[in-house]
Amino acid sequence: MSEGPIDPSEQTTLLGVAPRRGALNKFPLWQYVLIALVVGIGAIYAAPNLFQPDPAVQVRSLDSDQAITQGTLARVEAALKKDNIQILDSALDEDSLIVRVASDEAQLRAQATIASALNARDVNYVVALSQASNTPQWLQDMGGKPMSLGLDLFGGAHFLLQVNMQEYLKGVMSNSAEGMRDKLIQERIRFSPGKDWVKGQVIRIPFRDEESRAAAKDALVDFPDFLVQDREVAGSPVLQFTITEDKIRGLEDRAISQNLTSLRKRVDELGVSEPQVQRLGRSRIVVDLPGIQDSARAKEILNKFANLEFRLEALPNARKSQIETYPYQGREQEIMRRNIVTGNNVQDAQQSFDPDTSQPQVSIELDNEGGRKMNAVTKDNVGRAMAILFIEQKPRVRKVMVDGEEVEEFYSVEDKRLISVANIQSALGFNFRITGLDLREAQDLALLLRAGALAAPMYIVEERTVGAQLGDENIRRGWQSVAIGFALVLVFMLFFYRGFGVAANVALTVNLTLLVAIMSVLGATLTLPGIAGIVLTVGMAVDANVLIFSRIKEELVTNPPQQAIQAGFDRALLTITDANVTTFFVAIILLSIGSGPVRGFAVTLAVGIVTSMFTAILVTRALVNLMYGGRKLESLKI
Repeated sequence: MSEGPIDPSEQTTLLGVAPRRGALNKFPLWQYVLIALVVGIGAIYAAPNLFQPDPAVQVRSLDSDQAITQGTLARVEAALKKDNIQILDSALDEDSLIVRVASDEAQLRAQATIASALNARDVNYVVALSQASNTPQWLQDMGGKPMSLGLDLFGGAHFLLQVNMQEYLKGVMSNSAEGMRDKLIQERIRFSPGKDWVKGQVIRIPFRDEESRAAAKDALVDFPDFLVQDREVAGSPVLQFTITEDKIRGLEDRAISQNLTSLRKRVDELGVSEPQVQRLGRSRIVVDLPGIQDSARAKEILNKFANLEFRLEALPNARKSQIETYPYQGREQEIMRRNIVTGNNVQDAQQSFDPDTSQPQVSIELDNEGGRKMNAVTKDNVGRAMAILFIEQKPRVRKVMVDGEEVEEFYSVEDKRLISVANIQSALGFNFRITGLDLREAQDLALLLRAGALAAPMYIVEERTVGAQLGDENIRRGWQSVAIGFALVLVFMLFFYRGFGVAANVALTVNLTLLVAIMSVLGATLTLPGIAGIVLTVGMAVDANVLIFSRIKEELVTNPPQQAIQAGFDRALLTITDANVTTFFVAIILLSIGSGPVRGFAVTLAVGIVTSMFTAILVTRALVNLMYGGRKLESLKI
């Protein structure tokens, strides 16, 4: 039985609701305006991607009291001019200096020249490779920013960090020796005082007689990671503890693991999309930051090792071996060598301002172990002063002669200073405040504590801008393939579907514009798998239009043109929605369990599905309505 023409009054949409009476294929004015507004906003936020950044060198001061000034800018420009390095532009940007140059080669030369000019005597400035944005100011004021490109497409900043295992093991040995000392005092076992027990990876405890050594050997059974041996040094009995190789390996693995965790949190604080932080060998860590803009800030944070130690004030009867002395407010302050808690026990840290003095402060929240230790010590020492010791490892580099050649040697200088000494008014718990820092120190300390303390100090041994890993030729061909494929799709749609093909091509262009805009706003990183997601998105968008137009062709057999257009869009909607929603769920699963390139593909695919649905259902429909809606059509070329 053949179907007759469909009466518009009997026609229903996908949701089972009768369409609006009157002219078919007409949107109300507000709907056209809304679609145009969305497309216009998308075009604005996609526009920053048309402005490629310049290679640049960024300079930041390590000392918050030594700001970047016009004098610093003049010194930099004079040094670059002396070395015949062309400057495209130079400007002060908040608390940093940006110098734009013409090429990547000039960028590397400029970094070396600036570092030599500013850090000739001491390391006072961070000089880092960067990319200077060319996005117009009016777009930046609207929040526009270019989409970040991954290391495989654009490159970024590469840092190789060396973990100072010797310094770390030295600290472990010192802590173990202090624990042994406390145990012997607790057990009332006499030992020879006034000597340094730690010699490299060995702890030697001298005694006055054999009986005391034997008693100490039985008391110090809680240190199983050491090889215990009886020795004689200068005629005196000595108990020697040598750390085992397995323990050293375990300590190294723990230090690297903790440093990796802390570095990943620090990088997350910098807002870099899809960074790579991974171990290299026994004592090195590689950090790759794709598309990083403020590389000087990244270098400063990655290269900073700071911690806190909370200690009690030394009492008059304390032994000299348990006391350390530091200057504080014009006087010498004696504090206990043993700490109550350290920055390792900090669970959260936020920089804020003291409501009474408006001075910077850091609000500290300790973890469960730290809170219990702090409470247990402070409740028994109310009225006694507690000191907060700020410890910072400052990386340095010096030139030394090795086998007749001058090479750079990296080392660190430990800087300790008291930032607070105050009486304990009552038992402290999990939350308290730290004052005595300037704003920048407070911000950096909060970030470092929040990210977690490093187990071992590190320093940067290599830094460079990373070129696109696939090579310029492969990248160029990849983009060419996308452009050629997109152009062929446009020609095919125009040739095969005539006027409807024009509407589909405009919708495809809008789809890509919205995709780029959303990726830019989200701060997502585009990688080569992401480009594959874009190609797949274009295919799905074309597929949706083909489904709609094929359905319209079928409806033209039994219905007038206007009714065929209406029915084609309505009846293809269910198929389009079903296909896109199922693919969207797959993209969400890949996004939640994947990492690296898989996440890049999933993000692009998920965003592309949303934009494809919008353009296929609304933009194409609006364009077709404008072209054919409300007109008396005898026939339809499609």
